[in-house]
Amino acid sequence: MKLVRRRFLQFAAVAIGLPAVSRTASAQAYPTRPVRIIVGFAPGGAPDIAARLLAQWLSERLGQQFIIENRPGAGGNIATEAVVEAPADGYTLLLINISNAVNATLYQKLNYNFIRDIAPVASISHENYGMEVHPTFAAKTVSEFIAYAKANPGKLNMASPGNGTGPHMAGELFKIMAGVDMVHVPYRGSPPALTDLLAGQVQMMFSPLSSSIEYVKAGKLLALAVTTAARSDVLPDIPTVGEFVPGYAASGWFGIGAPAKTPVEIVDRLNREINAGLADAKLKARLAEFGAVVFVGSPSDFAKHIADETGKWAKVVQTANLRAD
Repeated sequence: MKLVRRRFLQFAAVAIGLPAVSRTASAQAYPTRPVRIIVGFAPGGAPDIAARLLAQWLSERLGQQFIIENRPGAGGNIATEAVVEAPADGYTLLLINISNAVNATLYQKLNYNFIRDIAPVASISHENYGMEVHPTFAAKTVSEFIAYAKANPGKLNMASPGNGTGPHMAGELFKIMAGVDMVHVPYRGSPPALTDLLAGQVQMMFSPLSSSIEYVKAGKLLALAVTTAARSDVLPDIPTVGEFVPGYAASGWFGIGAPAKTPVEIVDRLNREINAGLADAKLKARLAEFGAVVFVGSPSDFAKHIADETGKWAKVVQTANLRAD
């Protein structure tokens, strides 16, 4: 009886261990077919650029195509909902950005709970914004801009890639801290907003440098300041907003998420591969060209960042009394 019992326990131990072994083997084999990265904004904008740079790295690294699928609309909520409803198998991923943190407060009737329904996989980068105007605009510094805006309340149009986007929130924070009144004009992504800014149809924009830096360097747009706490390495002569509005700081950020029940082994594998990409000199240089700084961490590090950002921007949404639905 003792021998039979011993053998039973041995078989039971093996049986219990089989699912873990199977999951590990599955993660090591992953991916065996193309993977979609859903981006909630139009092609050509900062989220799209970050996603495509990462997708190229992962495709080359893992030997399967990582395909970008743009699903713009509702401040990224259409894309997020599509990923929430997708199979939790690692083959549908989400390009997470600051809008996801903002939307938790901005929208009152979401069909999902972002913190609950999306598993953070890996952070990618921090994004700097330029406070930009047309070169013919009367103000040439942040101080001059604030004075002009206060003298003309409600007469300046502030473009953004859409409600709840990072540039929109950077602008709302500026309005609160600088005490100015501007009219927010949301667009469906950065490219059309920049087109109207370049044409002088709107007066200013907090634009992702990834989308606008070439226009700034060519003199087609004037960057009054950058929004991060420190100056940008790619535009070192441009001051920060905080040099004129003490305490002001805002930046975008990007990362990858997956449906909440995605196997932890796949999440961890993706995290390792993405972090390897962020350590690669070529990918780091490409991100730096667009004014982005790599943002490396574990899934739990990224989860904490998302929670912190959700709290920070909730206060701005509530103070500015913003609503999107």
